[in-house]
Amino acid sequence: MYLMMHPGPKNLITDVSGVRVGNAHDETLKSGVTAFSADHSFIASYAVMGGAPGTRETDLLAPDKTVEKIDALVLSGGSAFGIDAASGVVDRLRSNGRGFTVGPYNVPIVPAAILFDLNNGGIKDWQENPYPYLGRLAFDDLSQEFDIGSIGAGFGAQCGMMKGGLGSSSFQLQNGITVGALVAANPFGSVTDASGKHFWAAPFEVNDEFGGFGPPKGNGQAQSFDHTKLTSLTEGANTTIAIVATDAILTKAEAQRMATAAHDGFARAIVPSHLPLDGDLIFAAAMGRHKVPKGRLAFAEICHASSLCVSRAIARGVYHARSYTGDTSVTWQSINKK
Repeated sequence: MYLMMHPGPKNLITDVSGVRVGNAHDETLKSGVTAFSADHSFIASYAVMGGAPGTRETDLLAPDKTVEKIDALVLSGGSAFGIDAASGVVDRLRSNGRGFTVGPYNVPIVPAAILFDLNNGGIKDWQENPYPYLGRLAFDDLSQEFDIGSIGAGFGAQCGMMKGGLGSSSFQLQNGITVGALVAANPFGSVTDASGKHFWAAPFEVNDEFGGFGPPKGNGQAQSFDHTKLTSLTEGANTTIAIVATDAILTKAEAQRMATAAHDGFARAIVPSHLPLDGDLIFAAAMGRHKVPKGRLAFAEICHASSLCVSRAIARGVYHARSYTGDTSVTWQSINKK
């Protein structure tokens, strides 16, 4: 039996019903923030496979922890400084009366993950941490429509050979369930072969969504990248962080498994991935609108779709990255000018 799936109308994570994404960045800082929320609280969990993660509130997402649902997730640049972007989102949620109820109080729980973009040419000599402000702006920008590429948490992202970026994609499954991914791609590894043209995620591309150039080829082999050498990699461009979402009804344990399976998307799109210098992390969010059909294969299909969406989102984010004055990395578009 073949699994039938196709991109949603927007080919964004917001094809998942109820999901909203907002972005904010500072061109001088060369960094930014991406906020993820919904029109109601939602089940969430996570999986981390990188050796150097930077996070906030992730322990509460474990299946055995007390908090069942949350109201937002944050992806941010800025390394450890960027974790404070979640404080800006917490401020907005509190003013809207949302959060985990503790007696007469609502306490917003906003897990966050950060990537390292401090050495990308931006001015970082600020006196007051700018990330809470960017977090508030990102929350205010929440919408079903958003751009990809050099925006939000992906604004200052870099990868092994070129600029990284914020990417997104979606799949609608034959059973009516939708799955989507949102990725800030800033890996230590490369997303293309040595030519800088062919994406490792090419086998999973749909409708030429990142150029349609197909898999890497060279010397009669399927791949021209020499996997034994890391000469094209640059220390300081590290950590890819992501969110996968579905409109299915999942438990926290199932959301955790979805996040874990989605890491296959990193390995398919980034060579190498999950290294000691990467803080690779994926959040999973379940909007709880549609029952998963009976049988283990239906949930397995959701996990598989999430990994494919992650691979496609990584390539789309890099493909759409744009150049700005003072950048220290070139873009995929500039490398591949016709």
